[in-house]
Amino acid sequence: MNNFTEGVDFYFNEQCLMVLTATYHLKRGTCCGNVCLHCPYTYENVPEPERTAILKEKKNALINNHEKNNSS
Repeated sequence: MNNFTEGVDFYFNEQCLMVLTATYHLKRGTCCGNVCLHCPYTYENVPEPERTAILKEKKNALINNHEKNNSS
C-alpha cells in the first residue's frame, strides 16, 4: 500500500495529526495493535486489559451519543 489518498485513507485532525480511516485499515487487512481511532477489527491485536477498556469506552460513548440525540 504505497498510495495514500487524503479523505479516503486518512485525514488530519484538529491537532494536525494524520488519522487513518477504517478504509485504510480494511485495505491493510489486520489490526496493527496501535489502538487506532477507526479500527474496524475491534482492536483484536491490542493486549488485554487495554482492549476490553477501549471497547467499553467506545460502547459507552455510542450509548451517550444515542441518548443525547434522542433526548428532544
